[in-house]
Amino acid sequence: MTIRVYKLKRDYGFAPNPFHGVCTLACCKPSIRKHAAIGDWVIGVGSVHNGLLGKIMYAMVVEEKITFDDYWSNEKYQAKKVVPNGTRKRMYGDNIYHKDPVRNAFIQEDSHHSFENGSTNIDNLERDTSHTDQLLISRDFIYFGENAVTPPPRIKSLGEKGFPRTSARYYKIVGENEKRKIKKWLRSYDWSCLHGVPHDWRKR
Repeated sequence: MTIRVYKLKRDYGFAPNPFHGVCTLACCKPSIRKHAAIGDWVIGVGSVHNGLLGKIMYAMVVEEKITFDDYWSNEKYQAKKVVPNGTRKRMYGDNIYHKDPVRNAFIQEDSHHSFENGSTNIDNLERDTSHTDQLLISRDFIYFGENAVTPPPRIKSLGEKGFPRTSARYYKIVGENEKRKIKKWLRSYDWSCLHGVPHDWRKR
């Protein structure tokens, strides 16, 4: 089991999308989406950018990996599609990619990753889809959002001092004892529920 940790600079409830009883990582972080295996953990920590440096914003246990097309067509995930004038949960839906069967190219629906006029943002489309067409799904997750929590001092690999001073997009927790401490601490909270709303909602 691998635990991957990355800095979450923007939190609109889009990536990750923790709504409708399912936490999904369908956009951004292509390397994590490509390499994470079933049973692995993904943890998002705050950053200087959002004023939550050193705090845990969410964690998920990868239970399923599916393609964008499967996500788009699966009846279980229709609530993750965008409703532009709907609730915030629907406005920030992450079920936004599917392939044009004629051109065999991805279509980006009007969403948080497109331009404000609804046109395709090629940079976001390529980052989200060019390296992998896999996304991560979990019903075993915890999401803190604006109520991000600070790890206890005994856990050295998380928090403000835990993140390596490198250009890496994410890092892996090393050491089985450290993994056990992280899991035990996070499991002390109630899982598969929201402990706060997305941090950046208060900007809108």
